[in-house]
Amino acid sequence: MLDGTELQELRTALRDVAAERMAQDSGHDLAHLDRVWSNAQRLARSEGEVDLKILLGAAYLHDLVNLPKNAPNRSKASTLAAAAAAPVLRELGFDNHQVAATQHAIAAHSFSAGLAPKSKEARILRDADRLDALGMIGIARTFAVSGALGTPLYDPQDPFATSRDLDDGAFALDHWPEKLFRLPEDMLTQTGKAIAKERVANMRRYAAVLASELGIVLPDSWS
Repeated sequence: MLDGTELQELRTALRDVAAERMAQDSGHDLAHLDRVWSNAQRLARSEGEVDLKILLGAAYLHDLVNLPKNAPNRSKASTLAAAAAAPVLRELGFDNHQVAATQHAIAAHSFSAGLAPKSKEARILRDADRLDALGMIGIARTFAVSGALGTPLYDPQDPFATSRDLDDGAFALDHWPEKLFRLPEDMLTQTGKAIAKERVANMRRYAAVLASELGIVLPDSWS
């Protein structure tokens, strides 16, 4: 088990690798990695014995291969990141078990990969990463990705999809009810579930203010 100083030194080394090798965008940058690590530490405190070395490695390398949201092979990003992480981890002193455990956490964190997290560290990382898609930072990231992809923020004719099907490929705001509002149900830790519910509630309050600014009533399904 690493002490506090060793953990901080490892974090610095991992962060330096990510800064050099990760393709960054406004939703997946060093600040995102820092937030995921902060979330992960918070969740780990309520999950009993956790290998923080594995969790730290996974937190800072989980987006080492970062593909655009609209890339045809986007679902493979986490497994590609896990493969790319192995030599980095070995260079930083991870043994074979730690490398494999960290790779599993990285591969299983992705929503699109569809892999079940089998370890405590993997479950924590998945929750920590998903928490960063919610709340105020989640709102900012949604619209940042929308801007990068050239997607409209909302449908001007029907912003809250009261008479059409949701389509988050066409409108950024649709991504909230289509995916993000459902995340609390899928959290794997009790602390993660509680935080996710709080952050979704904040997003719903934002939606209510947005509706009032647009001069319409927020549908019950959003509130």
